[in-house]
Amino acid sequence: MKEKKSQLTLFILIAMVLGALLGYIVYYNAMHSEAALAAQKTGTKFDPASLTKGFADKIKLLTTIFLRLIQMIISPLVFCTLAVGIAKLGDMKSVGRVGGRAMLWFISASLVSLALGTLLVNLFQPGHAIALSNVGNGSASDIISHTQEFSLQSFIEHVFPKSVIDAMSHNEILQIVVFAVFFGIATAAIGKKGQVVIDFLDSASHIILKMVNYVMYFAPLGVFGSLAAVMATNGPSVFIFYGKYLLYFAIAILTLCSILLLVGWFFLKKRLPLLLKSITQPLIVAFTTTSSEAVFPKLTEQLEKFGCSNKVVSFVLPLGYSFNLDGSMINMTFASMAIAQAYNIHLDIGTELTMMLVLMVTSKGMAGVPRASLVVVAAICGMFKIPPEGIALILPIDHFCDMLRTATNVLGNALATSVVSKFEGDFDKDNSAENGLA
Repeated sequence: MKEKKSQLTLFILIAMVLGALLGYIVYYNAMHSEAALAAQKTGTKFDPASLTKGFADKIKLLTTIFLRLIQMIISPLVFCTLAVGIAKLGDMKSVGRVGGRAMLWFISASLVSLALGTLLVNLFQPGHAIALSNVGNGSASDIISHTQEFSLQSFIEHVFPKSVIDAMSHNEILQIVVFAVFFGIATAAIGKKGQVVIDFLDSASHIILKMVNYVMYFAPLGVFGSLAAVMATNGPSVFIFYGKYLLYFAIAILTLCSILLLVGWFFLKKRLPLLLKSITQPLIVAFTTTSSEAVFPKLTEQLEKFGCSNKVVSFVLPLGYSFNLDGSMINMTFASMAIAQAYNIHLDIGTELTMMLVLMVTSKGMAGVPRASLVVVAAICGMFKIPPEGIALILPIDHFCDMLRTATNVLGNALATSVVSKFEGDFDKDNSAENGLA
């Protein structure tokens, strides 16, 4: 099993390199095509995406296949594991204790992420390195059109389901969590009569986790398609043109990860390296596919193998996917303030603190919304008199920023689940040895 896992990780890394290489070859050929040469002679601007879009759309189908296979098991896995986890906790007191500890971590981590993003964006001033003359507002129109979704009503609709079937069909994690919490508490309350349901859902969750192993064999194809499409469309120049912004954002993310790991080490001590070893594969997949959903099933399995309690993992991890988005939080702060800097809009300390608090609340309702981080940024910009069209400034490199923030989200949730599990006294120190992690 350990050898197969190592082989899959190696195949994913190889797929990253081959995908980027193939994408660059396609991009290079487009830049040296007859159309490009003709544009160069006439002095007109040439967009390589006009030639590479067809390739990118087709190669991304590999990523689509992988993500859809993952998405088909997200809803049943979240429901089964969470309902069983709550039922096993037994009573409202236990649910409240675990939930309280999880929310304490989530809120603290969110505040640290927002404060760090605000501090570093003011220190680095990345917005002044972005050229306003290169903005194409048309590419931002789709995202701006979603900003009206973020109202109090839409937030409530994202949290409370009118139909659990509808919530599952759209992978609305927050809504599934709400239903599963009620279902798990009710199942525990009826005593022995509910045991047969708990046993059934527990068996179902193990079957779904077995399916995860089969689906993960498609991960290298998904990674290959994703990176090939991005490189073919944008080329390596996107790193050069936005080098400063990407560098500063990477420094912010690495600083945040260092803080999270330091706090994790304080609680987990010598077991922290074992945790990082156990989640290496989910981190790589999250980084390359920019999808937290893609690694939820595998992350669940790896945390249990690491030694985290099944009932804590099944309760805390789904909550974390909605409330513990450390990478996304720092990205939203960084992006919105960088846009203000690009437009030379001065924000005083009071305004920045208010923006942090609004982001703290608004971001909790973004589960299930495509490109949600950018949607929130556009909404915040409009709220604080910053041109929301400014998101077009960062769109060309958003994919690469998304790689960093998605991996950070996964790391933050893994740490939160492990720490809460240890506090609950359900940490199995022998489990990691049995699964080849020690």
